[in-house]
Amino acid sequence: MQAYARQNVGRITRRMLLSAAGFAAAAPALAAECRIGPPPHEKGPLVWMDYDPVELDAAYDQLQYAPLMGQNVKRQASLSEAVRGRLGQPLRRQYGQTQVEALDIYRTNRPNAPVFVFIHGGAWLGGLAKNNAFPAELFVNAGVNYVALDFAAIKEADGDLRRMTDQVRRGIAWAYQNADSFGGDRNRFYVGGFSSGGHLCGVSLVTDWQKDFDLPPDFIKGGLCMSGMYDLRRL
Repeated sequence: MQAYARQNVGRITRRMLLSAAGFAAAAPALAAECRIGPPPHEKGPLVWMDYDPVELDAAYDQLQYAPLMGQNVKRQASLSEAVRGRLGQPLRRQYGQTQVEALDIYRTNRPNAPVFVFIHGGAWLGGLAKNNAFPAELFVNAGVNYVALDFAAIKEADGDLRRMTDQVRRGIAWAYQNADSFGGDRNRFYVGGFSSGGHLCGVSLVTDWQKDFDLPPDFIKGGLCMSGMYDLRRL
C-alpha cells in the first residue's frame, strides 16, 4: 500500500484534497447524525454488570445500533415474497389451538429429505414466518425442507417468555412428529434461529425433550443460534 501511494502521489489532485478535507470537516456532524449506541447521558447507578438503566434499555433496542433496521425488515419481506413467487406457496399447518400457532413448510422435491426449522427474530416483539421465507430457496434447492415457525409476540404472551418458548418447542415437536407427511427425514432434523429467535433456538437445544414431550432426547441433530442473546456462565 505504501509503495502504491509513493508511485501515485503525483496523481492526487486538488479536488481530491478538497473532498478529503470536506469529509473530515463533516465527519463530526455525520457521526452525531448516525449515532450508534445509547444517547449521551450522565452515568447512572449500575443495574446489571457495567450497564446503567439507559445503557441497558439501549442494549435491547436495535434502533440504537442499527438505525436502518426498518429498511432491512421490509427488504426481507419483499425477498420472501419473491421466493414464494419462484417456489410457490408453502404448506400452512397448525401445531396448536390458537391461530398464531402455525408454521410454513417449503418442500424440496427430493424424497426423505432433511428438515430445517427456522425461528424468526424480532426482539420478541414481532416478526412473521411469511417474512422469513427468504432463506427457503437456498435450503429447498439444496434438497432440504425449510420450516418457518409462527408464534406469539411477547405482548400477546402477557410478557411471559415461557409462553413463547412453549409454542416454539411445540412447533418443533410437531415438525418432527409429522415430518413424514411432507417428505422429511426425522433422522436428519435441525433447528436454527436469528436474533431473539437465536435465543429461542438456544432454549430448544437445552430442552429435555424426553421428559417434556416424550421424544427422543437427541432428535435434534444440530442447531444454529445466530446473533442471539445467551448467558453462558455456569450458575
